[in-house]
Amino acid sequence: MTEQWWRERYDEIAEHGYKLRPRYHPKWQPSWLKSGKDFYTVEDGQPTILRAAMDATRIQDNRQVMLKKVLPAEGPPHELIINQLFSSPELARAPHNHCAPLLDVIELQRPEAQKLMVSPFLRPFNQPQMQTFGDFVAFFTQICEGLRFIHERNVAHRDCTANNIMLDPSGMYPNGFHPAKIDRNRNFKGTAKAYTRTQRPPVYYFIDFGLSRQYTSRDVTDEPLLGEDKSAPEHRSRRRCNPFHTDIYYIGNLVREEFMNKCYGFGFMEDLISSMTHDDPARRPRIEEVLQTFASVRRYLSGGKLRSAIISRKTPKVSVVVQQARHSVRTVRYIVSRRPAIPDPSASVTGSFSRRKGWA
Repeated sequence: MTEQWWRERYDEIAEHGYKLRPRYHPKWQPSWLKSGKDFYTVEDGQPTILRAAMDATRIQDNRQVMLKKVLPAEGPPHELIINQLFSSPELARAPHNHCAPLLDVIELQRPEAQKLMVSPFLRPFNQPQMQTFGDFVAFFTQICEGLRFIHERNVAHRDCTANNIMLDPSGMYPNGFHPAKIDRNRNFKGTAKAYTRTQRPPVYYFIDFGLSRQYTSRDVTDEPLLGEDKSAPEHRSRRRCNPFHTDIYYIGNLVREEFMNKCYGFGFMEDLISSMTHDDPARRPRIEEVLQTFASVRRYLSGGKLRSAIISRKTPKVSVVVQQARHSVRTVRYIVSRRPAIPDPSASVTGSFSRRKGWA
């Protein structure tokens, strides 16, 4: 039913300047019926797995975008309101705004009214995996700066977990990639051309503001809303809690689960992450304090540490030797070409196509 919904609105979406994949054209016929190929090997054999969103192409410049339904709900459409706030003229180009830009709002009328939010087509923050500790430092700095920007406007994200942090792939993947199989190119006939984060530093973005709320201050309590990460201690009692404290927990737990528990070498983050995930929410640092503490941590990380490879705890020892050898060769090239140990998208000529470079 999800795919049929989009197919029925293909033409009206095109009238607004966006084109869905051939699979969703009203007159689509499966190509594999004529070619004899297996359906999973061809482009139009790739379905969407999302319930309320769909990839598309912006017709005017052929850029990939994401369309997301504004779902009906009791009360105001919080997700649309928060997205409009952070994409407003006075905030859209702020350097520390890491909320995914809202490019457009489509208002469909046939067969019933439905609003669609249009945003850049992004990629999970950890795909591909980060190669160096410098990659991690750039990532953590950006998301903390982004969360500070959000909190300064008295907005709590309330679901800033791994699935809701993305990277702008336009620098690393200049020709795009296929929405269903992100290692493939857009026509599904080969591997997507890719650069490393050191070569093309990405911008990271928060998405999915469906649980987000704006308050009069940060000194508030609210009923808990459970998102992807249900491990926050304050949610066990289901009592009212401060959602800004929970945002800090989510970011700290993300680092613990996605990096510290999976990879070697993250001991330098232990004290900070322990404070961010403290069982007592009131004893967790504010995001400003997190950034201040992390700035001190960064100063003690040597260039060698920042350029060293992140090694998964699951990698066999033999494979580690090969991985380290390849990484050493790559690192020498980066040093010779004067690429910084911490990828900085603001200093990159060929970096991500961020809101400050023309998405709007």
